[in-house]
Order: sequence, then structure tokens, then C-alpha cells
Amino acid sequence: MTRIVRSLSDDRRGTAVLQFALVAPVLFTLLMGLAELAFQNYVQSVLTGAVQKAARDSTIQGNADQTAAIDNVVQTLVKRLAPAATFVSTRSNYDNYASIAGEPFTDSKYPNTSAGTFDGICNHGEPYVDVNGNGQYDLDLSSSGQGGANEVTQYTMAVTYRRLFPVGLFGWGKTVTLTASTIFKNQPYATQVVNTGTTTGNCS
Repeated sequence: MTRIVRSLSDDRRGTAVLQFALVAPVLFTLLMGLAELAFQNYVQSVLTGAVQKAARDSTIQGNADQTAAIDNVVQTLVKRLAPAATFVSTRSNYDNYASIAGEPFTDSKYPNTSAGTFDGICNHGEPYVDVNGNGQYDLDLSSSGQGGANEVTQYTMAVTYRRLFPVGLFGWGKTVTLTASTIFKNQPYATQVVNTGTTTGNCS
């Protein structure tokens, strides 16, 4: 009997199968996670490149009115990787690059003592230039759409697609949303209409 027990305890047949069965789930999960991340990075690269090219194409006068067609080019490139993807595009335009930062104001130290600081926010009665003439300080001076000649446009495309491997172990959802954005200036193909408000006001 002792010899039989010793023989069984020394038997290593099937050990490799058992070890593989224990390690395989973790290994496959990690491989799926890596594949998902690699695919996501690839889609992001394609999306970013497509958006940047679309932005360059949009600066030309003839293309500025063809935003739907330009969006379609971006979507076509991404759909080669994610055929069922959905898209949302936005365009905001500004008079110039400085306008992206909002209406200009004079930042003052508050309180006006050695302990005061500059907070970079228009407040405490600091004076500002009312560029759009609406009687209030505006951080967002953008208008919706492509804009006209010489105007600065911010173009953003968001894409949502189903994951290849929605691995719940990582807390990932079934879909992923990626965004690419770029800022460009339209060509001077016409006379630009610029907000010329110079009235000053004071922030509350």
C-alpha cells in the first residue's frame, strides 16, 4: 500500500495541463487587453491624421462650404477599421487666435497688498474689453461653423465604436469614444468681418 501511495505521489503526468488551465484565463485576458489597447491607439492615429488633413482641406475657399463632404472623408477612413462607428463633428470659429482665450482683461493683484496674487480670472472689478459688445465679459468668443476668410476654426471629430474585446475585468465598457481636434486658419480669400467692439467694462 505504501508503495502504491508513493507511486501516485511521484506521478507528474497531467501537471502541464493543469498548470495551463490555471494560467490560460489570465494570459488570454492580458492578450485581449493588449490587443484592445493597440487597436484603440491605431484608430486614434488614423482619426488624428484624417482630422488634420480635413482641416487643411477646409481652409480653401471652395472647400469651406463643403464641410459635410470633408466630414465624410474622415468617417470613411475610420470606418475601414470600425465599420459600425458613429461620429459627431463640431466646428467653432474665432476672429483670430487671441480670441480663443476670451475677451482681453487686465489682471490685477487681489488683494492689492504684498499678500495678494494674480489669479488669471476676470473678477473683482477688473477692466475688460467688450469685443462682441454684449455688455458682459465672455470667455467664449466663438461662433458655430466653419467661419469665413482669415478666421480661425477649431474642428473636432468624436468617434464611438464597439470594443473588439470588452473585457469586463478591466472595467471597460462595451464602447469607446475617441476625439481628435485641431485649430487652423482659413485662407484670406475674401475680406474678413471682425468684431471691432472696444467698449470697456468691469468684471464682477
